[in-house]
Amino acid sequence: MKVGVIGAGTMGSGIAQIAATASCQVQLFDKQNTALEHSKTQLDKILNRLIEKKRISVEEKQHIQLNINYTASLSDLNKCDLVIEAIVENLEIKQQVFQDLEKIVGAGTILASNTSSLSIASIASALAKPERCIGMHFFNPAPLMKLVEVIPAVQTSDHVVQKSLQILTDWKKSPALAKDTPGFIVNRVARPFYGEALRIYEEGIANFVTIDWAMKHFGKFRMGPFELMDFIGNDVNYTVTETVFKAFYYDQRYKPSFTQKRFAEAGYLGRKSGKGYYDYAENVQNPNPNTDETLGKQIFERILIMLINEAADALFMQIASAKDIDLAMKGGVNYPKGLLAWANQKGMDWCVHQMDDLYDTYREDRYRCSPLLRKMMKEKKEFSF
Repeated sequence: MKVGVIGAGTMGSGIAQIAATASCQVQLFDKQNTALEHSKTQLDKILNRLIEKKRISVEEKQHIQLNINYTASLSDLNKCDLVIEAIVENLEIKQQVFQDLEKIVGAGTILASNTSSLSIASIASALAKPERCIGMHFFNPAPLMKLVEVIPAVQTSDHVVQKSLQILTDWKKSPALAKDTPGFIVNRVARPFYGEALRIYEEGIANFVTIDWAMKHFGKFRMGPFELMDFIGNDVNYTVTETVFKAFYYDQRYKPSFTQKRFAEAGYLGRKSGKGYYDYAENVQNPNPNTDETLGKQIFERILIMLINEAADALFMQIASAKDIDLAMKGGVNYPKGLLAWANQKGMDWCVHQMDDLYDTYREDRYRCSPLLRKMMKEKKEFSF
C-alpha cells in the first residue's frame, strides 16, 4: 500500500513511522527541506532507541527507513492510496492542500485529516469528490498511542469509512468511530478533567497540588489535571477549551477558566516555559498536598461525576458507541478505566444524585444531569459494551 503524509512535524513524522513499520511505501511531504531533514534525523534516533530496548532489529530499522521517501514535491504523492495531512489547524490551509492533492491523486485515493478540532464536513466541502474525505485523529506520540479517532463527514462514503477502519486495524491501532462534532470523543469528554479542577481551585476548596493528589490517589490517574495541563501547555489547552466552548454555542459545560487564561497570558505555559501551575526550575520545592482523605475524596468524586456525565451525554447524542467512548478515554488520554464502565461500578443512582446535588448547590446549567443517566436509573439499567 502507498501512503502519503503531509507535514513532517512531530505528528506527521510519527504517522509516517507507523505506516512504514506496517510495510507501506510512504511519501512524507513538507515544503521545508529543513523539516524533512529534521524528521529523518529524529526517526534515526527513535529507531536506534528501539534497537537498544530490543523492540526491533537492525534489519527492521533499515526496512522502516527504506519505506519512507522524504519529498518537497507534492506531485510525488500521485500514486498514493491514502494521504493523511498533519499540518497547522487552519481550515482554509487544509482545504487548499486537499484541493491541490485532488488534482494529483487517483479517483480512489482516500484523503484523511489529522485535525483535532476542525469540522471534517468543512474540509471535505472543498473537494470535487467529498465522499473520499475522512478524519483520522492520531494522538501524540503517534507510534506509541494505540487510539485513532475515525471521523466520517456527512459526505463520506461507507466504503471509505470501512476501508479506513481496516487500514488502521492492520497498522495495529485501535480505531474509535466518532461523529463529526466539536472535540470528537476525547477532546469533548475530557473537558471536565481540566474545567472542574480549575473551578474547584477558583472556589478556594483546594490548591493545585491537592487536586492533583486527589485524582491520582483516589482515581489512579497517571497525572493530575494541573500536571497534565502543564504537560500539554496552558496556551494549547486553553485554546482547545475556548474552541469547544464556541463550537457548542457557548454551552456552560465547556466554559473556559479565567485562571487558565491569565496563566497563558502571563507566559506560565507549563513545562515548556519552565513555569505553570508548578515551578520547574532546578531545586525549586513545590508545595505539598493537603492529604485529608475526606477532602480528597470529595474532589475526586466531583471531577469524576462531571466526566461520567459528559461521557453519558456523548452516548446520548450518539457521538460514538459506549464501547468506543470508553476505548477512546483509555487509549487517548490514559484514563485508568472507561468512564461508562466507572458509571456502572458507582451505580446510576449515585451518578444522578451526585449531579443533582451539584445542580441544587449552584443552579447552573453546567451541572445539568444527562437525560441518559436519569433514564437508566429509572429503568435500573447499566451501560453495555
